[in-house]
Amino acid sequence: MGCASMYEDERQTMIDVQLLKKGIKNEDVLHAMNSVPRHEFIPISSRSLAYADLAIPIGHAQTISQPFIVARMLELAELHLSDRVLEIGAGSGYVVALLASMCNKVIGLEKVPELVEFARENLKKVEATNARIIEMDGSGGAMSYCPYDKIIISAACPKIPEELFVQLRPGGVIIAPVGDRVRQVLTRAKMTSKGIFEEKFEFCSFVPLMGKNGFGK
Repeated sequence: MGCASMYEDERQTMIDVQLLKKGIKNEDVLHAMNSVPRHEFIPISSRSLAYADLAIPIGHAQTISQPFIVARMLELAELHLSDRVLEIGAGSGYVVALLASMCNKVIGLEKVPELVEFARENLKKVEATNARIIEMDGSGGAMSYCPYDKIIISAACPKIPEELFVQLRPGGVIIAPVGDRVRQVLTRAKMTSKGIFEEKFEFCSFVPLMGKNGFGK
């Protein structure tokens, strides 16, 4: 079996076993995760685990999140093709690539210079031309590129940073793992006409968000 064929089979198994059987129903999310090659966003030494339901180290104390939790975050974000989306903690660029296949414009923020370069190279491989990676402390968002329809925080935060809400369009949504360094709750915050409405979902475990609104430098 060729390498490409092997990855296609493993990706389909990921969809069938890790996503569909665990309750992911959004067709756009399922299509994106079956189209974007996760193995391209993982260091070569770990590619044999590319489609396992695991968070995989990508260097610099960072990980690429497990497929189910990525799919769940995308599903909860209620994405639309016209959306402008910000991802905080872009890592190797995988979630940015998924978002780029589903939305009009995607900005990914990443603090680690080596991962910024890795993510940019990966986005070129998958031809995600409507996405870009910016090197910066993303814990306060990126005012220069707002407003956003959706913001996804791909790192554990003690609370959703207040600065992010002024960067959202009315009706916008923020998805974030909120809690301590060890355990968080997947949280959706919506900007409504009556204020911010928060909902709590699954427990999860992400690497900590670093920076002024995270767990330190």
